Amino acid sequence: MMDVSPQTTNKVLMVRPVRFAFNEETAANNAFQQKSESLEAALQVQQKAVAEFDAYVELLRQNGISVEVLQDTPEPFTPDSIFPNNCFSTHVTQGEDGKLGCSLVVYPMFAHNRQKERTKLLAHSHTLGELAQQTSVIDLTHWEKQGKCLEGTGSLVLDREHRVAFACLSPRTDADVLADWAHQLGYNFFVFHSEDETGVAVYHTNVVMHVGTHFAIVCLDSVKDAAERQQLVDRLEACGKEVVPITFAQMHQFAGNMLELHNDKEEKLLIMSQTALHSLTAEQVALLEQDVRIVAPSIEAIETAGGGSARCMIAELFGK
Repeated sequence: MMDVSPQTTNKVLMVRPVRFAFNEETAANNAFQQKSESLEAALQVQQKAVAEFDAYVELLRQNGISVEVLQDTPEPFTPDSIFPNNCFSTHVTQGEDGKLGCSLVVYPMFAHNRQKERTKLLAHSHTLGELAQQTSVIDLTHWEKQGKCLEGTGSLVLDREHRVAFACLSPRTDADVLADWAHQLGYNFFVFHSEDETGVAVYHTNVVMHVGTHFAIVCLDSVKDAAERQQLVDRLEACGKEVVPITFAQMHQFAGNMLELHNDKEEKLLIMSQTALHSLTAEQVALLEQDVRIVAPSIEAIETAGGGSARCMIAELFGK
């Protein structure tokens, strides 16, 4: 099958939190998470997260994005359900007969409570239930038995137009699962290694880099091997992307965690958090705004406790 979808969609799914909190299981390899210093502060996180989530959804809708909101449930306890893009992805495909279809991919997850999150999401979402009944389902969850993971579009940053997946290896992103995914979806892939300043592997590719229609935003400093770094730049440029480097400091402010969408007027939007936007230089913003309009929600409580940002909260719905 060949993915013939454009780079962007205007339909997304988001999960409204009910027990959002610092996830002890994922903190083992997510250095972006920060635990509250007191019980009182921890109790306030859920209230703040709901307010930020609702404002984010409203902002997207005001800008012409169709948002399906799934309300999370208290049980089982799934503190990271606000980040559904790790559990599944959707892809427009073309069969040998030329007919367009859609594939739903379900991913193996690192943390046990995130595996429960995936089960709940697939069971409760009307859209995903329809897709599971009507489309091709690629279920990669069997890799969990071997302790191997690939966490959706957290692990994979996609150039959908050229069918290339970019992935930095980590405990959340396994090369064998990636190869399986690429074979079944008809993608090529580029694997690299990304480390923070202390030499720890960055947990997800989508905090290192973003790929849009014309621009790629990448923390090149995190790719320590010079040859590998140049190969990454060359591959992005071969896909027609202008590479915009960001610093470690900007990466830690989630400047790599962006997503390009288009709205109901076919206008290209670049979604990033206020934290990410404020970290960019005036020159970087001006360059990006030549191609897209920036939409930036304020989600500081979610970023701090969850270790994920604006892109992580959006699961794209292609083929719907």
